[in-house]
Amino acid sequence: MAKTNLELEREGPLLRVWLNRPECRNALDTETLEEIAELFQNLNREFETRVVVLGGRGPSFCAGADRKAPPGSARMQSQSGASERERRFVSQLGRRAARAIEDAEVVTLARVQGHAVGGGFVLALACDFRIATLDSVWHVPEVDLGIPLTWGATPRLIWELGAARARELILLCDPIDGATAERYGVAHRAVSTEALDRLIESWVQRILAKPELAVHMTKTQLRAYAHGATRGDVTETDGDLLMSASRSAVARQSFPGGSKP
Repeated sequence: MAKTNLELEREGPLLRVWLNRPECRNALDTETLEEIAELFQNLNREFETRVVVLGGRGPSFCAGADRKAPPGSARMQSQSGASERERRFVSQLGRRAARAIEDAEVVTLARVQGHAVGGGFVLALACDFRIATLDSVWHVPEVDLGIPLTWGATPRLIWELGAARARELILLCDPIDGATAERYGVAHRAVSTEALDRLIESWVQRILAKPELAVHMTKTQLRAYAHGATRGDVTETDGDLLMSASRSAVARQSFPGGSKP
């Protein structure tokens, strides 16, 4: 699975997936989101893989959507005759990437250092486990940028943290550090930078030591319960919300590379 913006490292049943755009703090453009979606969808047919660690090269996990080249913007600009159906498809790139991680039939673990902002926050949240550094910065700035939180993240936050905490993070847009993220339940553990990889390796080995079929069935069982709790999923309209909000003056100023689709 050759990738341009992802770097893959396989260690037997463990696959390390690195967001590999360190020059821009692993900001998410169209190609990166499409590669993430394809990779995690295909993992369901790679039965030798049992655990995936998702991390980011360089100083940050992920700084969110690339504001100079927002996901989908280049495609829309190069295809001025794009149909409304195609525009709607492009508007759901982030949601499809996050859903692919969430629906992967392997155990997923986010390795978070530096920034987990916007879309980066969402990708980490889609993982089963999240281990972060104490000084990591978690931030959902969408409302301040003039757009709602989309990519299917709102119901996921409510499910993981509860409605009151989700409301606080989404509407107030206050960044939190790793220690607070652990206290809120965003991160499962927050440790020093020096201890990060040791703890992740420990969790990986603990998972791999457990009976494979029982782990797999429990993972899919947990996923089914989560889907049941969000029955009546309306995130199919997240792209429509994003397209509408991105036309506002604030959103256009926030994304100088072209408004998000």
